[in-house]
Amino acid sequence: MNTTTAATLPASHWLIAVIALLWNLLGLAMFVLQVTLSPEALAALPDAQRRVHEATPAWMNMAFGIAVVAGVLGAVALLLRRRWAAMLFAVSLAALVVQILGAFLATPAWAAHGVAGLAMPVLLLVIAGVLWAYARKATTRGWLR
Repeated sequence: MNTTTAATLPASHWLIAVIALLWNLLGLAMFVLQVTLSPEALAALPDAQRRVHEATPAWMNMAFGIAVVAGVLGAVALLLRRRWAAMLFAVSLAALVVQILGAFLATPAWAAHGVAGLAMPVLLLVIAGVLWAYARKATTRGWLR
């Protein structure tokens, strides 16, 4: 039987878990800001950003919400050393893919931001993928129960 105690965990696990939680809480805050944007704040946005926001369908906001809530819960699962962290990070990554594809296919995001607009989505996908891969690795190494 493979038993792993908290003492055998690398210190980097806790650092990764805390950073993952802070990162996903930041994403949750961005989600709340996006879905609660007042008409005054919307009117103050640059024209291109306003058009993208106005063209965003509800299902994209739902994907955004699922991505960040699953990410927060995945990070909490890492902190609690639960193996379901990998599943939650996988859900977060899948929802993020839906959100990003939707942004470029269903809104004028491409016209508004062009190729430069891909930088942040690519960064988000890389981070989500790394968190998923880390949680899977932590599970196989017996760090998560």
